[in-house]
Amino acid sequence: MDVNGTVAEGFEPVREAFVRNFETLGDRGAAVTVYRDGHKVVDLWGGTRDVDGSEPWQHGTAQIVRSATKGVAAAVLLLLAQRGVLDLDAPVGQYWPEYKAAGKESTLVRHVLAHRAGVPVLDRPLTPAEAADPDLAAAVVAAQAPAWEPGAEHGYHAQTYSWLTGELVRRVTGRSIGAWIADEVAGPLGLDLWVGLPEAEAGRVGRVAQVEAPSAPGGLKTRPKRAVSEAYADPSSLTRRAFAAITPLPDENDPAYRAAMLPASNGIATAEGLARFYAALIGEVDGVRLFTPATVERARAEQSAGPDRVLVVNTRFGLGYMLHGTASPLLSPGSFGHPGRGGALGFADPDTGIAFGYVTNGFRKSVTADPRAQALVRAVRLSLGG
Repeated sequence: MDVNGTVAEGFEPVREAFVRNFETLGDRGAAVTVYRDGHKVVDLWGGTRDVDGSEPWQHGTAQIVRSATKGVAAAVLLLLAQRGVLDLDAPVGQYWPEYKAAGKESTLVRHVLAHRAGVPVLDRPLTPAEAADPDLAAAVVAAQAPAWEPGAEHGYHAQTYSWLTGELVRRVTGRSIGAWIADEVAGPLGLDLWVGLPEAEAGRVGRVAQVEAPSAPGGLKTRPKRAVSEAYADPSSLTRRAFAAITPLPDENDPAYRAAMLPASNGIATAEGLARFYAALIGEVDGVRLFTPATVERARAEQSAGPDRVLVVNTRFGLGYMLHGTASPLLSPGSFGHPGRGGALGFADPDTGIAFGYVTNGFRKSVTADPRAQALVRAVRLSLGG
């Protein structure tokens, strides 16, 4: 495998793990970037830009990162709170009056971020075209009755997180969440990261697809727990319904889907863009810092822990971020970030100054802990002497 890029002295284990991902874990095309204390120490890419093609992955090739986008959406709400224009302890209905319906009056903004809002499913799923219509989608979510009392339990809002966060940003700022990210986050940092892909950038994005995990021993193919398998197989379960809030499943290579602003699922980024974003959450990057130290602590303070009503495993969430745990192992107990189902991962670890981004064009059935990303995280830990 011809792997391109650079690693700083001491981070050679990351390059070795990245090569093994192609040799034994079946990666087709991927990139990984690591920052430490605001400086890039790993920047690697290899394979093909399209999962089913032959054109080489280039520096600057971007891919859809699925739910890794949620970490970017969460940052928008936390930055608005940091600026004093959004109160995380206020009812959602204070900013979005139509949301005060069907038993959701007590829902707080922090419940949305911590997956405690109780609306992971829609009684009337949206088509891909409807999902891209912010007015229609927000109206459907506002009318939805919660599956549990808001704030009482937690369950992963796989798709509805898009319209919950997106509509709050629209109501508070008058801008779409994609425009806000472009103006206030990606622009100042020079990030290759978009929620709502501009047509001018479409040529940089590779084609993605679902791929099977290797069956060889090195492939780490695992069998999910029976309860998890049953939940995904049952059309009436919260699990199936949460992921089917957009039905039929959208074509992730469709230009119309990529241009939509769905901050739960369709952000597009380079590995460098994802890592640089997280680096700027916890420290200064070329003169730009996003979160204050107080906001970093707010983001990673545990809000939800234990059995997840949707994912049917124990999960931990801060305010919009998955926290280190069995469902989503990160670098250390203080890490916070977000995986993308079946592949991508971005996170920050304030205790070591590490920020990490991994993107791929081949998605697996894993939800929160892809073996390829995990191999790279372990290599970063090894590089730090852990």
